[in-house]
Amino acid sequence: MAKKTAQPTPAVVALRRAGVSYTLHPYDHDASVRAYGIEAADALGVSPERIFKTLLGQSEDGLCVAVVPVSATLDLKALAAELGHKRIRMADPADAERATGYVVGGISPLGGRRRLPTVVDESALRHPTLYVSAGRRGLQVELAPSDLIRLTDARTSRVAAPP
Repeated sequence: MAKKTAQPTPAVVALRRAGVSYTLHPYDHDASVRAYGIEAADALGVSPERIFKTLLGQSEDGLCVAVVPVSATLDLKALAAELGHKRIRMADPADAERATGYVVGGISPLGGRRRLPTVVDESALRHPTLYVSAGRRGLQVELAPSDLIRLTDARTSRVAAPP
């Protein structure tokens, strides 16, 4: 019996449509692990500074996206200032999943259900390529930071803080 191949995620579909160069990096996700980005870095043998997590914030105007290294935390005040809001808090996980169509731990900045204001931490520009979720736990996509920024219509700013 032939093995079924997994359907491409919306993130992969978006990358294909855009015609950008990327590499998929699957790994075995351990369901008991909640530090998804660190798990990916360890599994792929990549520095945590090159693996970026996708976090959703909630402002008075709605949801927004921040893409920061897994080795850092999100500076909510810096994100709010960059997007011109008084205050931003972390979005409820259920709201994040509904807005993106992805599950927590597999939320990609690419191919979401809705286009949300996005800020990529400026540290991304220090790397020739970086890794973000490809839309499911256990699957990362490696691409150039400039392609990520262009495809998400993101701003770049310092929104990451040391853990």
